[in-house]
Amino acid sequence: MKSKSKAATGPGGLVYSTDSGRMCPACRQPVADCTCNATLTSPRSDGVVRVSLDTKGRAGKGVTVVRGLAVNAAALSALGKQLKAACGSGGTVKDGTVEVQGDHCERVMAVLKAQGFAVKRSGG
Repeated sequence: MKSKSKAATGPGGLVYSTDSGRMCPACRQPVADCTCNATLTSPRSDGVVRVSLDTKGRAGKGVTVVRGLAVNAAALSALGKQLKAACGSGGTVKDGTVEVQGDHCERVMAVLKAQGFAVKRSGG
């Protein structure tokens, strides 16, 4: 029997490429080169930014994680850079969260409150 292959005709397809990184679901271009602005919409949030300390999967090292920021990808990247500079440490922005290396929960909460965000400490 011969197998027939069908082209993808719905929401699906390529979402990540090792060459380009994340892909826009609407125009199928790399997010950095997206022209349809579908990825610039802000994600859903309940309006509360949650700050927690996470050590799982990091060999016991603490990382301050910020979740629930309802801003677009460009603003999230800029805010992540600002938080890392305020704490004087490294970190990353990925999957809608900001991770700052080290236990900087109180400092991150103070910076976010100064910018007008409603902030809560979550976790222990």
